[in-house]
Amino acid sequence: MRRTTALRTAALAAGLTVLTGCGIRGTAVPVDAGSAPSRAACVVRPGAQGTPPASGFATQSVHLVCSSQLLPVTRTLALPGDSADALTVARALLAELQRQPSPAEEEAGFTTDVPRQLAVDGPHKGDPAETLRLNRAPDELPPVGLAQLVCTYVGTAAADGRQVVLLGGPGGEAPKSYPCSDDTRTHPETVQSTGTSVS
Repeated sequence: MRRTTALRTAALAAGLTVLTGCGIRGTAVPVDAGSAPSRAACVVRPGAQGTPPASGFATQSVHLVCSSQLLPVTRTLALPGDSADALTVARALLAELQRQPSPAEEEAGFTTDVPRQLAVDGPHKGDPAETLRLNRAPDELPPVGLAQLVCTYVGTAAADGRQVVLLGGPGGEAPKSYPCSDDTRTHPETVQSTGTSVS
């Protein structure tokens, strides 16, 4: 009987040694280890973007959302002529941002946050010539969707080739100038704080 008790005591001691030897202490408090790592590739498969554009079409980058940041994706736009005006380009790019990502883009993890009902028009009287007016005030848009619009327009004919885009709403408020910086792309939710009123 004493031998059996001694063996049990030795086995229990060995088990405790193994448990404490790993360096992990038990706790009754739940531990937040963070969210699971994202499996989004954020890269569209080569060849999935389709064939080169024919006459009357042009390739253009639009900014979609992947892993909470903005990344450019190449799309083919139908544009009349080789020198489409700013509003025509702005409307074509907006339509691309509103379009459901392709199967290849969805597979890579891309989404869009630009409202389907959003529309864009030209400047009001007294606005700078390069102003684009939306049917909703920029500050009322989902921040990530606004950042997509800003980063897609900047540097294109929609923004007159400038590194900022002037956006206003349907009312009489002055338009705001929005840049697309690296910080805008990595933290698109902060875009509304970057707008500067244009008098």
